Amino acid sequence: MKAFVMKEIGSVGFMDKPVPEPGPLDAVVRTTNALICTSDSHTVQGGIGPRENLTLGHEAVGVVHAVGGEVKDFRPGDRVLVGAITPDWGDLAAQNGYPSQSGGPLGGFEFANRKDGVFAEYFHVSWADANLAKIPDDISDEQAVYCADMLSTGFMGAEHGDIPIGGTVAVLAQGPVGLMATVGARLRGAGLVIGVESVPGRQELARFYGADVIVDFTKEDVVERVLELTDGQGVDTAIEALGADVTFQTAVKVTKPGGTISVIGYFGQGEFVHIPRAEWGVGMADKTIATGLCPGGRLRMERLLRVLRNGRVDPTRLTTHRFPFDQMERAFEVSDKKLEDTVKVLVTFEG
Repeated sequence: MKAFVMKEIGSVGFMDKPVPEPGPLDAVVRTTNALICTSDSHTVQGGIGPRENLTLGHEAVGVVHAVGGEVKDFRPGDRVLVGAITPDWGDLAAQNGYPSQSGGPLGGFEFANRKDGVFAEYFHVSWADANLAKIPDDISDEQAVYCADMLSTGFMGAEHGDIPIGGTVAVLAQGPVGLMATVGARLRGAGLVIGVESVPGRQELARFYGADVIVDFTKEDVVERVLELTDGQGVDTAIEALGADVTFQTAVKVTKPGGTISVIGYFGQGEFVHIPRAEWGVGMADKTIATGLCPGGRLRMERLLRVLRNGRVDPTRLTTHRFPFDQMERAFEVSDKKLEDTVKVLVTFEG
């Protein structure tokens, strides 16, 4: 089969690999749709260390090709969604309530990290009964593939943010996960959602997905504007959706005492992230910093599919570019370099 790989740090391309075989509890899926993530770029740049000929990608849907002998709930031909995170549900971390961390920090992040990812004609899924979800007939592959990471991670930002009904929320950066965090904030009952973004196209999407006010950091001071919008109090919840030190510091500054800073950004550069001392109340402002890795697993994916099925959100507005798999090198370049006002790049596979 054809696979799109990270050859080494800074280098990508196609190579031939054998079609994977399932273990007793596993499945092999024939890929139909995949999305390129900024995390893929971080990986290629060395964010998780050197890798050699590692198949990239962690957001995909497809059709079950083969299953192991112990798989009970899925059969070849089933149309399925696979979470970007595929936890080992028997691990102690999973039993302790943190399945995404099974096997150590970021341990549930198997695809394109601990094993080959999904940018191939076929890909392997561990613990199939716990990590696959059947896609209802009335949901398209393009809709469903957004559940794998973008909805799951974005909604996690709102969930971890402990948003009170009628509360105030600032979502810092309106990229794909930030936009889904904006949706999540509305679904959790926020009374005011402030989107921080400078790119006009993303500002428009933020309004479409539920931001009440847009703050453009290139034109005004974000902290001053958020404080003005909240009568000097700051927000109940700030969601950091970029993964940058400056954005994290801003999130701390705009959060009221007793509020929550919910971090869903990927911090791919720098040795440290800094907490502004004064706005942190010199350590005594009762501000909670919550972090998390995209929740995975069958139950999570089934819940997200229900959100789609009942019309709570249409994530396909995020798709700005579509490429067939044989043009993957160009697709990756467009996503990696953020060319042509890209938001999200969809890759389609034949068959």
